[in-house]
Amino acid sequence: MSNSAGGAPRHRGGRRGMMLVLSSPSGAGKTTLSKRLIAQNPDVVLSVSTTTRPMRPGEVDGQDYVFVDDAAFEALIAGEGFYEWARVFEHYYGSPKAPVEEALSEGRDVIFDIDWQGARKLAEQAPDDVVRVFVLPPSMKLLEDRLKKRGQDSKDVIDGRMARAEAEISHWEEYDYVIVNEDFAGALEELDRILHAERLRRTRRPWLSRFVDQLMNERD
Repeated sequence: MSNSAGGAPRHRGGRRGMMLVLSSPSGAGKTTLSKRLIAQNPDVVLSVSTTTRPMRPGEVDGQDYVFVDDAAFEALIAGEGFYEWARVFEHYYGSPKAPVEEALSEGRDVIFDIDWQGARKLAEQAPDDVVRVFVLPPSMKLLEDRLKKRGQDSKDVIDGRMARAEAEISHWEEYDYVIVNEDFAGALEELDRILHAERLRRTRRPWLSRFVDQLMNERD
């Protein structure tokens, strides 16, 4: 039998993908980390959230978010079309089910860029599929500076986001992994290691049962 460098058989067969949840205060870097992880892992895709908030400059509908009005969003809620949804800063956000289930069944991993409330709901609905990662800023001052440099929000909005950041950070212990985004390259490397380690979990390698059966029957 020919083995890979890691010792696993090459004819591994399929696997079900995982839901890799990233949460952080606004401005801590989770969105940039998500995009870079996807760029260097072609079998990882982003769960594109649906929202009712206005589109920001440079955003693309269907790529950054799926932008809908309140009536369309509420219709999806009624039809149980979301894993989770919430109303944040007077706007709806939700994670649609259908595209995620399709990706998981094809063995692709799906990244979720959501807050702690969404992460909790997602873990409740799909505990076997979810891996939660929290991204911390190196300091609150740096976090505030990042928000100011965006130049997109008023002082009142930034103050609100900083207050919410403290509330968000208070839930860090609910996560499987925590990354401090002090050095972006280092944080990205940690996230990539988490992805590949979680792919090796026994429960995500269904071919192992058949392989072990074959091993046990070799002497028959």
